[in-house]
Amino acid sequence: MRTIKEINEKIRSGEVVVVTAEEVIDLARRKGIKRAAQEIDVVTTGTFGPMCSSGAFFNIGHSKPRIKLGGGVCKLNDVPAYTGFAAVDIYLGATALPDDDPRNKVYPGEFKYGGAHVIQELVAGCDVRLEAASYGTDCYPRKKLETLINLKDLNEAVLFNIRNCYQNYNVAVNLSDKIIHTYMGTLKPNLGNANYCSAGQLSPLLKDPFYRTIGIGTKIFLGGGIGYVAWQGTQHNPGVPRSDNGVPRYPAGTLSVIGDLKQMNSQWLVGTSLLGYGASLVVGIGVPIPVLDEETLKYAALSDEDIYAQIVDYGESYPQCTPGSLGEVNYAQLKSGKITVQARQVPTGGFSSYSKALEIAEELKSWIKKGEFLLTEPVAYLPGADSGYKFKPLVERPIV
Repeated sequence: MRTIKEINEKIRSGEVVVVTAEEVIDLARRKGIKRAAQEIDVVTTGTFGPMCSSGAFFNIGHSKPRIKLGGGVCKLNDVPAYTGFAAVDIYLGATALPDDDPRNKVYPGEFKYGGAHVIQELVAGCDVRLEAASYGTDCYPRKKLETLINLKDLNEAVLFNIRNCYQNYNVAVNLSDKIIHTYMGTLKPNLGNANYCSAGQLSPLLKDPFYRTIGIGTKIFLGGGIGYVAWQGTQHNPGVPRSDNGVPRYPAGTLSVIGDLKQMNSQWLVGTSLLGYGASLVVGIGVPIPVLDEETLKYAALSDEDIYAQIVDYGESYPQCTPGSLGEVNYAQLKSGKITVQARQVPTGGFSSYSKALEIAEELKSWIKKGEFLLTEPVAYLPGADSGYKFKPLVERPIV
């Protein structure tokens, strides 16, 4: 048994032993769980993939004369930002689109530019055009504003993502006879391909499946800077069926995360365009797992062979919210390049980057070993599998 306080003392003294979630698998096999748990202090994880439920708050500062953006309209490089706050606070969502984007009127839409791209440009140090209009008040008389803003000049720029780091996810296939375009990428007809989106054995919540070390206040690698777990993410659903090793076999836990956008790096926050679907932000996240006991290490040492996901038809079942699965496969099978679905060999493609996830785990490992990153004790842990916390579908009621 060890505590986070004891691990932090080892970080400060330069004696901490840190390994990535990939390295720990081999170490546990060679040395056994007991000995590996005695020797290792921290396991670092990583993930890098599209996370649509992302965005950023900005406080732009006051113009002269003042303008009240709250209740008005505001655009950043023609992408609408939400203004339903006070005078100069706005929120830009990753999936927001310019008003003149044709969307899917010309199918499949290309969605070349959206909120995620604006966020990446700001982080990269680019100037962004701000246009705003409001109704004017006695204390905020200005009605129009057009200017350039730069991240370094803003009072506050806070990345706040309400659902990131999905704990496991579907493998998407298409049983229909036409090509479809989804948030899981383009799916060819008649089981032409299968797409998945997870770093598997590197993914944070898959290496701590019961959230024994991850909770509100956990310090993380976020977008190349420092961030924190703010809450469970939306659609957090820990009570799904699990394998004997404790790993969810269905989409389960999620994280809500927050961090200072000014510390981040555009290498790890990348605007992307999903054909026929929309804009999204590819987010880099790394979570340290303190090895508190043998059980922590046992879960952290799970490999791709131990982690299973459901195969789901996105041609009919998913859009119609019809329950059911075409089977399940593990991540080793997915990463082999092909899986078997309905007695057919189907080529697979990863929709997140394992190599980038490994870079994040390595970078976080380096920060900890150098003493630049201390661990935090969560003030509360995420609702677990036995908490009764459950994601509920929409209850549709007739309008009277």
